[in-house]
Amino acid sequence: MTTPAIEPEVASADKPSTKRAIDLRSDTVTQPTPEMRRAMAEAEVGDDVYREDPTVNRLEQRAAQIFEKEAALFVPTGTMGNQISIRVHTHHGQEIICEERAHFINLESATVAAFSGCQPRPIYAEDGILRWEQIKKKIAPPAYYRAQTGLIALENTGSLAGGTVYPQSVADEICDGAHDAGLPVHLDGARIFNAATALGTSVAQIARKFDSVMFCLSKGLAAPVGSMVLGSKKFIEKALVFRKALGGGMRQSGILAAAGLIALEKMPARLKEDHDNARLLAEGLAQIPGIKIDAKKVASNILVFDVTGTGMNTTEFSRKLAEKSVLAGGIDAQQMRFVTHLDISRADCLKTLEVVRTICGSERS
Repeated sequence: MTTPAIEPEVASADKPSTKRAIDLRSDTVTQPTPEMRRAMAEAEVGDDVYREDPTVNRLEQRAAQIFEKEAALFVPTGTMGNQISIRVHTHHGQEIICEERAHFINLESATVAAFSGCQPRPIYAEDGILRWEQIKKKIAPPAYYRAQTGLIALENTGSLAGGTVYPQSVADEICDGAHDAGLPVHLDGARIFNAATALGTSVAQIARKFDSVMFCLSKGLAAPVGSMVLGSKKFIEKALVFRKALGGGMRQSGILAAAGLIALEKMPARLKEDHDNARLLAEGLAQIPGIKIDAKKVASNILVFDVTGTGMNTTEFSRKLAEKSVLAGGIDAQQMRFVTHLDISRADCLKTLEVVRTICGSERS
């Protein structure tokens, strides 16, 4: 079994990018733009552990404003952001209801157990989209011998589910039901700007009913480092304590926040290009014998496809792609994942389809 290679300058739309390989492993491989590099070099900085870094403070204030939340906190990674949020909301011995492909239980090194002392209560949902009817059946009854439900966690978009996007009404119903049951809801919104692009709405609208939100600056928004946690002022005051406990106090981190500000202000507007390229890849893959994918379900910049019909597993498939300078990874033995991003052009996608056709054709001959 292979694990996804989770998480570079702008490639032109009419020619392949000049980098050595077409890298579809994740949108985390993006490299900072020249504007980001200049801003980092010129950033005004201070000691953020003392809360004196003016660039970090601007980033946090601007993120809170855009999301219409009371406060925000800059953290090094999305994993840290998720785990801080979980720690604030829960206490040891509780359960967290989530979809079984959730990033925080599959790709965050069991930190939910090690740091928060909680266990997941995973539910399989079609396309990774949970419904309130599924969730409410899993809320623990009030029995002293049963781990009690402490939190509901959603992911939008679904990283391992193929970049799927929660319909707003579905997410709102979950939040309303959870709050009626006295439970907080956290949103792993690592790619929430992709979700907003797909839905044609704002990130504030998506996040409105969630008690906390994490989003990444370092994925589709192309900053080199950093994520944000958002919530009430009281929530962020507690989150600051746990950021320090996890080693997330970064001192003169305005150098990083400077790139994050540009990512936040300028990069969401171009995400539709990534979505269009993902759909182009999906539609092309659907025409290749041995590949199974429903192109109509590709909603953002991630696509997952089954290679069982090629006679290869994903380890073999990934190796053959790499031999032809296309980098990608499998999420299990059958399913490959492609992720489009800033440094993947339309021409890169067409070249990738040509490579896949060659691989599949030669494998069956």
